[in-house]
Amino acid sequence: MISNRSLTLLPQVLFCALLWGGAFPLIKFVYQAWGTYTFILCLFFAGVRFTLAGLGILIVCRDVRSKWQRADKKPLVILTLMQTCAQYACFYLGMSVSSGVLGSLLVGSGSFWWVLLAPSLLKTPRATGRDWLALTLCTLGIVLAVYAPGAGSGRVILGALCFLSASLFGALGLIAMRPLSRTLDAKTATGISLFAGGMLLMLIGSPAAATFVDKLTLPIAIATLALAAISGLAFSVWNRLAHEYSVNLLAGYRFLIPLSGAIQATLFVANERPGPGLIAGGWLIIAALVILQRPRRRVNP
Repeated sequence: MISNRSLTLLPQVLFCALLWGGAFPLIKFVYQAWGTYTFILCLFFAGVRFTLAGLGILIVCRDVRSKWQRADKKPLVILTLMQTCAQYACFYLGMSVSSGVLGSLLVGSGSFWWVLLAPSLLKTPRATGRDWLALTLCTLGIVLAVYAPGAGSGRVILGALCFLSASLFGALGLIAMRPLSRTLDAKTATGISLFAGGMLLMLIGSPAAATFVDKLTLPIAIATLALAAISGLAFSVWNRLAHEYSVNLLAGYRFLIPLSGAIQATLFVANERPGPGLIAGGWLIIAALVILQRPRRRVNP
């Protein structure tokens, strides 16, 4: 039986999972439309996406200047550098050398980092034996995925390292959201971090700005705007959930994101077909979800 608290959380996580899952085929669509590209071009593309996403959020926020003045700047800087810049520099590199299906599965490893880091950094309850059982199942799923990822997976080892690093930086950014929420609401914090992080990525990737403009067709422009909308909506909801629910609980439901991404990448990305490792890994992730959805005796608000 699933608790009422979990029933309230589940639709919101599903919403984020469907949005983020759709990002994988969209990014691959842009890469395939470019034909040839460099990592610097990918960084500039990511910067445009997140700058637009952050700007869209800030437009609908109230009193941004006064909130900025009252906010604790240190966790806000950490959120910007970790959740936007470092996470997506690694993520876009991984997507450029490997498959969307593999990447969508491996981003679920962020749950491991949360369980390992949150008790020390946020003083949250330590993981239970049931948590570790579920995370062990997910680990086996990742191992199987890397061992037999399927057709079109590219440079699997490099891609896996990039995606695992991205999930670590994402977890650190989410952990920074908890102390930041005492002085700044989640929507404004998300808008500022995406906008500032996007601008920084554009600055780093600026040598490819002219190339990006040359390759900007109408379909690519539409995909970029869609990706910006995905980031703005999903991060706004997810960062608010990080304030309202325990990190360990979110770590379990986060497995819905790679599951959604793998399904959408398989359906919509050409020349990518999951191998037996991805299929078996997906079933292990589902098993982990069933374990972690069961009601807990104690959940921190």
